[in-house]
Amino acid sequence: MRIGVPKEIKNHEYRVGLTPESVSELVARGHSVLVETSAGAGIGAVDDLYVTAGAEIASTAEEVFARADMIVKVKEPQAGERKLLREGQILYTYLHLAPDPEQTKDLVESGAVCIAYETVTDKNGGLPLLKPMSQVAGRMSIQAGAAALEKAHGGRGVLLGGVPGVAPGKVVVIGGGVVGFNAAQMAVGLHADVTILDRNPEVLERLENHFESSAKVIYSTQAALERHVSEADLVIGAVLVPGAAAPKLVTRKMLTQMQPGAVIADVAIDQGGCFETSKATTHADPTYVVDDVVHYCVANMPGGVARTSTYALNNVTLQHALAIADKGWKSALDADPHLRNGLNVADGKVTFRAVAENLGYEYVAPETYTVE
Repeated sequence: MRIGVPKEIKNHEYRVGLTPESVSELVARGHSVLVETSAGAGIGAVDDLYVTAGAEIASTAEEVFARADMIVKVKEPQAGERKLLREGQILYTYLHLAPDPEQTKDLVESGAVCIAYETVTDKNGGLPLLKPMSQVAGRMSIQAGAAALEKAHGGRGVLLGGVPGVAPGKVVVIGGGVVGFNAAQMAVGLHADVTILDRNPEVLERLENHFESSAKVIYSTQAALERHVSEADLVIGAVLVPGAAAPKLVTRKMLTQMQPGAVIADVAIDQGGCFETSKATTHADPTYVVDDVVHYCVANMPGGVARTSTYALNNVTLQHALAIADKGWKSALDADPHLRNGLNVADGKVTFRAVAENLGYEYVAPETYTVE
């Protein structure tokens, strides 16, 4: 199979779909890899490293899309890239379709086979291809929130860790999953006053056992959410419903009760965000203010630490890329029900239930396209 790796074109996105090491693995299995020139520049992987790994360098994205059987990316294809997809071509990347009707429409019309990293599962029901980026984003949310709290950036002028004689900043994390856990770890490490809200008793017990007295773990009722958000200096939105739009847990009314200069960091923005006032921003212009509250809603947070993120992502995506290339997409999905859960669009149909329900498409089971 010929695998194509285009250069990412989303604003300030420096990650790349395959590292040179991953290219070597594919080439060793008899596949060919076509990499757009400078695709790996953001992680320090110059073209010569890809050539040494066995790849061919293409001068344009158009050439990559035209010649490749499978496109491996990081972020969802942008409008110009979607026009380059063709019927039967495999797209393997993050998609986040539920809050993105335009992308979904274009992918359906393309006839491409679209496998989304974020809905591939594992035997425990986890999301292993989303997990490393959730770890990165959770940790980055505290860095970004701490910077946004500085007065020069529109914040309250609060140092999260405080100093002797001055109370630390209050951090509220909504959601105790991978993002929330990693955000809380970083905030606790800074000696902030940390509260984590969740509704799952098993998650609450796990968090309580891990953090003990270093963080408060609270069952998330509406009243608890309103009280803790109103007192917070920094609120981290870390709620995920796999493949579906994120629930809007913090309303505009609740925002008006927050302290002027408080910060919210919405890590769920890829799935539409869990704050009513959230809208996607970029690394070039990461924040905006609503009702005196600073909003940080960068939709590709891990792109800011591209080298770490790319290698962490390849560690979990490569095995499936190899399976798809070795077996073909239908046989690969037949052999692995967890990879099959990643199929979101195929043959002009939506094959992931939450996306179909969110956007009003007829749902077609992925097994329809994987049984020979």
